[in-house]
Amino acid sequence: MTTFPTSRAVRTTPEGLLWEPSDRWVRGRKGEVTVVDSRHPVLVWEPEVPVPLYAFPREEVREDLLRPARNPLTGTHTGSRIFYDLDLDGELLENAAWTFAAADLAGHIAFEWFRRAGRGLEHWYEEEEEIFIHPRDPHKRVDALPSSRHVRVEIDGTLVADTRRPVLLFETGLPTRFYVPREDVRLELFVPTDHHTGCPYKGTAEYWSWRGTAGVPRNIVWSYPQPLPAVGAIRDLLAFYNEAVDITVDGESLARPVTPFTRTLSQQPPSS
Repeated sequence: MTTFPTSRAVRTTPEGLLWEPSDRWVRGRKGEVTVVDSRHPVLVWEPEVPVPLYAFPREEVREDLLRPARNPLTGTHTGSRIFYDLDLDGELLENAAWTFAAADLAGHIAFEWFRRAGRGLEHWYEEEEEIFIHPRDPHKRVDALPSSRHVRVEIDGTLVADTRRPVLLFETGLPTRFYVPREDVRLELFVPTDHHTGCPYKGTAEYWSWRGTAGVPRNIVWSYPQPLPAVGAIRDLLAFYNEAVDITVDGESLARPVTPFTRTLSQQPPSS
């Protein structure tokens, strides 16, 4: 009989890394070349970094494609000292991989994900599903639930959305997001932008900016035209950053939360 642990089976290293084994089959590719093919990956959380990454046993990595880094980023990734450039037919990807300083992970190599870091492997797969930006955290949950709550959204005193049929998205570690049908949003008050972001839990989002005169950050509204199946209820609905707009739910005004997006939004130039 197999006994499963009843608590989170995460280990901690003296350097402050958290890690745990994963049962997922993970592959990483650059172009048509499979650089990682692992059935024994390890999830690693670095201090102060909210999302995990993978590290892989050396025997499941194409080490023949790795070269000692010419310009190693020594000290990054929680004090790592050994970095590798990836050599694919003469094309050198600098600092695409590294080993952690932690003794627990000495036999493992980690890789950058191109869509997150701007360098590293371009395509990642868990089983047969392509995963974007970073691995999914097994301790994080994302639920999209249709609701009949009365949601109103205002920007600088102007009512921009009013609905009684929102979809509420609950994501571990983030405030509730209120997704509103387009028919219930005054979309003429916004202008579409060329900004896009990717999320391993929801898909690829498109954005709009405020047309008004208030000092509102750009890309304040977003939508997922083709969300991942697990959150299909938010397809084509519109959401607003709680951090920068005023939201009222069933007559109760919500406080603007402070999240990792608060600083990002404050650093953006206003939309007008």
